[in-house]
Amino acid sequence: MTEHIDLEDGAETEGREQTGQGQFETRSIHAGQEPDEETGAVMPPIYATSTYVQDGPGEDRGYEYSRTGNPTRTALEENLAALEDAEYGRAFASGMASINTVLNLLEAGDHVVAGDDVYGGTHRLFRQVYEQYDLSFSFVDTTDHDAVLSAMRPDTELVWVETPTNPLMRVNDIAALSEIAHDHDALCAVDNTFATPYLQQPLDHGADIVSHSLTKYLGGHSDVVSGALVTNDEHLDERFGFYQNSVGATPDPFACFLVLRGTKTLALRMDRHCENARTIADRLDAHPDVSHVYYPGLESHPQHDLAAEQMRDFGGMVSFELDATLDETADFVSATEVFALAESLGGVESLIEQPATMTHASIPREERIEAGLTDGLVRISVGVEHVDDLWSDLESAIELALS
Repeated sequence: MTEHIDLEDGAETEGREQTGQGQFETRSIHAGQEPDEETGAVMPPIYATSTYVQDGPGEDRGYEYSRTGNPTRTALEENLAALEDAEYGRAFASGMASINTVLNLLEAGDHVVAGDDVYGGTHRLFRQVYEQYDLSFSFVDTTDHDAVLSAMRPDTELVWVETPTNPLMRVNDIAALSEIAHDHDALCAVDNTFATPYLQQPLDHGADIVSHSLTKYLGGHSDVVSGALVTNDEHLDERFGFYQNSVGATPDPFACFLVLRGTKTLALRMDRHCENARTIADRLDAHPDVSHVYYPGLESHPQHDLAAEQMRDFGGMVSFELDATLDETADFVSATEVFALAESLGGVESLIEQPATMTHASIPREERIEAGLTDGLVRISVGVEHVDDLWSDLESAIELALS
């Protein structure tokens, strides 16, 4: 791993102070959200500008070019850092751009240990993009710490963790995995997209980096694509800023505004997502055509106690297996009416998908089945609609597809 990168002019920024004070709900509304000094506008303006007037050559007022920095993006980055109880935040054009930036820290010959049921896009980036640049990856069950230890090598520079995982909802012990990584002089990065900072703050458990797809719960309304990296390490933040500026995978000001709108109601929405998901998981668990339910809130979940300790609540994502073939499962996910058949997650509306043919289709079938991603697996993002309408929709679709 590269020890130091010389930052180009304009790529380095000072550590940003958290302007929002108080509990999470208060920070989500106020951090980075100072009223406009000139007009008193409660909502910070959307700075739709590509460049900034300078008082003299090289004498800018904090901004010179919007790829390097934009006031609306700064407001979002301050807000995200405050939500994760962190010092530094960086916003990107997508969650995948954030993950790609973490891999930009590595050099040819480096090795990464990752979970064997990570998001399909993450798996595709690791295997189909970065392996050709002489990075190597070991995919293991990260709930099995012996398996993680066995996978660690002298050239391991990163342990990549999802928790809960996508889509099998495994809960990983962030503190234990961070300790394993650090004992081997590696970084531990946690994709916190499913949990959100409202339910879980990985940096408090020893992680070095937190990644988010802001497209999901933080945006919350299925109308924006964006990502973020958060850290307490100033050197890592400087490197993220260097890549952010050099590669240019940054969100536009309007996208930043939309995410800021979403974070204001994150706590309210997550409470309802969690409440609905618990009810749906309980009812699925009792359904005769459902062979298994993956939800950390169920006492039968193998990491239920860890989830209760590590998370504030159990989240809005539920996966389950039908006693069905690939085609029958496809018929089921196509038969719902309230649940929309679509990829992504975390919006106020409920979504349903078949990982084998959608989000995880890029993983070879043999490898997918070995990791537990069966043909009958279904993943749902439980929205904030009335829970009885959601259950009636699922029940009717099961009957229609499997009768």
